[in-house]
Amino acid sequence: MRHGRPVRVGPRAAAALVLVTLIGIAAFGWPLLADRQSGLAHSQDAPWLFAALLPLLVAVVVATIADQGMDAKAVAMLGVLAAVGAALRPLGAGTAGLEPMFFLMVLSGRVLGPGFGFVLGSVTMFASALLTGGVGPWMPFQMLALGWFSLGAGLLPGPERIRGRAELAMLAAYGFLGSFAYGTVMNLQGWVLLQGMGQGVSFHPGDPVAQNLARFVAYCLATSLGWDLGRAALTVVLTLALGATLLKALRRATRKAAFDAPVSFGREGASAPDPVPEGDTAGHDR
Repeated sequence: MRHGRPVRVGPRAAAALVLVTLIGIAAFGWPLLADRQSGLAHSQDAPWLFAALLPLLVAVVVATIADQGMDAKAVAMLGVLAAVGAALRPLGAGTAGLEPMFFLMVLSGRVLGPGFGFVLGSVTMFASALLTGGVGPWMPFQMLALGWFSLGAGLLPGPERIRGRAELAMLAAYGFLGSFAYGTVMNLQGWVLLQGMGQGVSFHPGDPVAQNLARFVAYCLATSLGWDLGRAALTVVLTLALGATLLKALRRATRKAAFDAPVSFGREGASAPDPVPEGDTAGHDR
């Protein structure tokens, strides 16, 4: 098996990932550029984002398959990991931001690559929302944010060189920072809907972007810093405690699945070996 990512990202899959990322950035950030008469509301644009996101996720999978980066075995592993991640999320019960599925996204993205990680993060969030009843206008934004979180783990350097404690330390650091990034991105989705919280933290449509961003930073520090810290701390603890074992299990599973094994067929019309005559068990010279 070659070193690197067992589920590689080809040119078509990369193009699909870039497209969905650009759409996601626009969906999160356009209220910052809206004027006062725009009637902005993420609760109104969320159904449109969800309608665009699902076919784009399918496009990423199809493009990865077309680039020979994902086969039936990889799709099966995607389903298993998404089910495990969805089952892990309720264990935290939403208390203080404790969401144990984040460490699984870090490790899976690291082993299986950015394309697989993005699809896994999005599908896991979708499945967990159905499982926990967390379906709402925030769900497509959560799918994008967790997809980016898992994709980032797949882009970390040195999958064939950095192993052992150094790798765990890198993954723990990424999980810590990425957990805050996830919370910050999701704050942006909800913040623009909240009005009348105070001059220093409220979103003011039509104001200069720099002023609104300063209020947004104040809003994050005042409302979600402790929540994001709980998510980040749990991700670090689980990564350091269980990461080595789970990384070995994932890598062993991908080796046995042989995602990158070339498929070969015999030449058409090739002659079969001469049959051994009945009763000839000694192997005569021919």
